[in-house]
Amino acid sequence: MAAIGRTRIKICGVRDAETAFVAAECGTDAVGFVLASGSPRTIDPDDAWDASCDLPPFVSKVGVVVDRSPEQLDSIRERFPFDYAQLHGSEPEGVVRDCGPDVIKAVRFDMGTIRAQFERWSKIEEVCAILVDGPSAGSGEAIDWDGLTEALDASAQPVILAGGLTPENVGEAIRTVRPWGVDVSSGVESERGVKDPAKIAAFCDAVRAADAG
Repeated sequence: MAAIGRTRIKICGVRDAETAFVAAECGTDAVGFVLASGSPRTIDPDDAWDASCDLPPFVSKVGVVVDRSPEQLDSIRERFPFDYAQLHGSEPEGVVRDCGPDVIKAVRFDMGTIRAQFERWSKIEEVCAILVDGPSAGSGEAIDWDGLTEALDASAQPVILAGGLTPENVGEAIRTVRPWGVDVSSGVESERGVKDPAKIAAFCDAVRAADAG
């Protein structure tokens, strides 16, 4: 599914209220909080709530989890009532359904499987968008934008482009893929796990410039 109107922006891996506020001030549509262990961007659900509770209206909170059961997700949501659940693991269809509604299903880009991935998750009505990431989450590795574009027609859901995006290349990515939204984490960091306000602003400006043509 191609983009409709402007490209939506998600800043992911936010760990404090100051960064969340900067993202909102720069015009992002969603802020992502990594609730999975093993990442330099991991945040406790209680801390995620503290970091997000002053976000203005219409800026969505996204809880990023990996291979959690619906019961575990409900327990997390009690502590941090996010708007969308981003499932970033190998969750089966039944689990994804039970984690809905408003699920963003993340998939790894592979030219040999991406079309089948789109077809698979487009059949699940609880999936509201499909996020296409690089081979390794948070690695900063860009995907084959031309290859992804060839498979977009297989998705009945909005597609969010992630993986290796930066203020310098997001414009080209948007012009090539025309995704519904873009998601950035390491591409707006001054060091691993630490967001850079100037890079966040530059990224959002670059998205708007690409939309303006």
